[in-house]
Amino acid sequence: MFKVFNHWFRWRQLAEILLDLSFVIIGIMVASMWVGNGLPVNYAHVIIYAVLLFATCLGIFAALGRYYRIHTRTEPDKRIRAILSLYVAVPIAYVLFGALPTTVFNREFMQLSAMSALFGMLVSRVGTAGASTSGRILSRRILVFGTGSRALAVAHALGNSDPSAEIVGFFPSPNEEGAAVPHDRILPRDKSLTETAHELDVHEIVVALTERRGGSMPLRELLDCKLNGIRVLDLASYFEQTLGQIRLESLYAGWLIFGDGFQQGMLRRLVKRLSDIVFSIILLLLGAPIMVITAIVIALESRGPILYVQERVGRNGIPFKVVKFRSMRTDAEKDGKPIWATKTDDRTTRVGRVIRKLRIDELPQLFCVLKGDMSLVGPRPERQFFVDQLTKEIPFYAVRHSVKPGLTGWAQVRYHYGATIEDSAEKLQYDLYYVKNHSLLLDLIILFETISVVLTGKGAQ
Repeated sequence: MFKVFNHWFRWRQLAEILLDLSFVIIGIMVASMWVGNGLPVNYAHVIIYAVLLFATCLGIFAALGRYYRIHTRTEPDKRIRAILSLYVAVPIAYVLFGALPTTVFNREFMQLSAMSALFGMLVSRVGTAGASTSGRILSRRILVFGTGSRALAVAHALGNSDPSAEIVGFFPSPNEEGAAVPHDRILPRDKSLTETAHELDVHEIVVALTERRGGSMPLRELLDCKLNGIRVLDLASYFEQTLGQIRLESLYAGWLIFGDGFQQGMLRRLVKRLSDIVFSIILLLLGAPIMVITAIVIALESRGPILYVQERVGRNGIPFKVVKFRSMRTDAEKDGKPIWATKTDDRTTRVGRVIRKLRIDELPQLFCVLKGDMSLVGPRPERQFFVDQLTKEIPFYAVRHSVKPGLTGWAQVRYHYGATIEDSAEKLQYDLYYVKNHSLLLDLIILFETISVVLTGKGAQ
């Protein structure tokens, strides 16, 4: 793992980006040599086209989820997405290149470069041999210190998120009772933690103890491991780096106060505000035709207001009015009591189901972003009734109100639509990660992944 602008990336993600870049470069080189034999080639234009093609491919790949931390897609699905990305990226790069005032079209060059890049990327995705090889090269041997429920949670998280990680075993603590991991994975205690880590050639140790009192934490041995080049992570830091969340069960106030992150400086707020204004204006201009059509079909389907205005809780707990396209019947809460929206909510209209699936109902909130009540990216704003309830039930829930609420957020692209207190607790773990590590880079990543959510319908209700 490595950190860029407060956000953690896997080396595997970097390897995938470099692999895609290599095929673009090779494709451009093949086309240049081929065309250059019969026609003069302007290599300045070649470089410009290569940069445009790679940047376009990178953006579309990111939007379609190629660089996600956690993959649940099959290999055929990955190949289809790769082909689709290239078929979309090449024409866009072609148009951008032709729009530049200093460039001259060479249709043969562009066609050859696109075909070469397409062939290379398709070859790289025929099967899983390349993925398994890169996984072995970038593999990490991990020793989990603990055998309880928290250690088991680490094993499940690694199995779902990082195929290059290998758990070599679970080292038991003398004071931990009731092993939750399989007994055949528990290492013997006939040697010290330091000796065991060296013998197994461990790269990382994750401390996942359910009980830390009574001398269960061998601080000297953990320090020796760290001084010998082995990374030592506590449970909170491990989940932050691996899953992009801050787990509530491993969180305590001192970690929030004395740890890094949670910076709300004036420069960051200024940059975020300027980016909100610029991107929201662009999105309003692009989405204006869609918003007009949506307003018409809502008015044609049922009587009632086109827009739905509701009070939500904003930054520092200050209430504001949020605006959305109406997607439910006008009598959705006729008894006056707030009700969670659910996956199969019968209060939703036919048009409402479509616009909610495509997230079109959220577009009017761009005016809330321009006004300054919201940001493009941040924790989703909640109603005061639910905020009061969740603040009592979930520790540290109020921390999410230290930043402006967002049109989309890290929790929205990482977790399905929530309709219970348990779902809210899960989403809070992602919101805490965002509040701790938010930056312009993380905002851009979330916006790209939001496009993927909209295109695939994942998590939409």
